Amino acid sequence: MTSAALLLAAEKESAEVTDWAARIGWVVGLGLFVALVYWLMREGWKWRGTLQSDLPELLAAPDDPGAVRLGMSGRYHGSTTAGQWLDRIVAHGLGTRSRVELTLTAAGLDVVRPGATDFFVPAAALREARLDKGIAGKVLTEGGLLVVTWAHGDRLLDSGFRSDHAAEHGEWVDAINSMIDKTENPTETEGAR
Repeated sequence: MTSAALLLAAEKESAEVTDWAARIGWVVGLGLFVALVYWLMREGWKWRGTLQSDLPELLAAPDDPGAVRLGMSGRYHGSTTAGQWLDRIVAHGLGTRSRVELTLTAAGLDVVRPGATDFFVPAAALREARLDKGIAGKVLTEGGLLVVTWAHGDRLLDSGFRSDHAAEHGEWVDAINSMIDKTENPTETEGAR
């Protein structure tokens, strides 16, 4: 290589940073901006919880819920106002995603969430179970989410669950919907015997 080529190669290196104050200022400014965005998101979450403070406390499972019909482990993806899959409910910890152990008994649906608030949905409060593709920030393939509609206070809520074994979802839909039919029409099931 000639000396001219070596000089050109040496000139292509970046220049040394001479304005450290400007660079540090940009890094500190960016850090403050990220902290502000995080703080605003947290305040919005708390405000949503305040707006939903009229929602009654969650029920605890009864001492004797009866025989287990179905059990499932998976993920709890959140609860929303029924029919409005983006209107997340955050009051009483219902907005917290977590692992979940679901148990369906004659008394209702027991939702046990390690690290989050457990709750119980009585059989009389169950309204519908269906397969769906999304709920409040979680979108899956068609039918990849078990959505249970239930009444809590004067509101209807949709809660989204995903089993570790997605093939179980259909069985859960059938079992919950058959419980709802028996709860709504007790005379029909008694007369059929």
